[in-house]
Amino acid sequence: MTDPWDAQVEALGAFIRSQRKIANLSLRQLAELTNLSNPYLSQIERGLHQPSVRVLKLLSDALNVSAETLLTQAGLLNPDDSGGSAGPDGAAPVEGAIRADKRLTDEQKTALIAVYQSMLRS
Repeated sequence: MTDPWDAQVEALGAFIRSQRKIANLSLRQLAELTNLSNPYLSQIERGLHQPSVRVLKLLSDALNVSAETLLTQAGLLNPDDSGGSAGPDGAAPVEGAIRADKRLTDEQKTALIAVYQSMLRS
């Protein structure tokens, strides 16, 4: 039986990797933007290491993804009680619906959520 925490760390790594690819950044470029080592970022993306909140903040800045999104992906923040993410704009229900849609691949879900969030910010 697999540990749910391991699955969460792997999902976070996959999310970070997909966001890096959407941003058209190499692992080396992301390492330079965050002042983190290339091997460390590789371990995060492969789900071998759980990054600290400080590292998640560096990654959110470099990838232009909200810190709240990364914290939610890391399992450190519940999207249902994150203090406003399900506010009048309805962001949490929309993102939840995207994540629940079995017709989409994980990469498609990530891309769609990223586009949705960028539209909300503009």
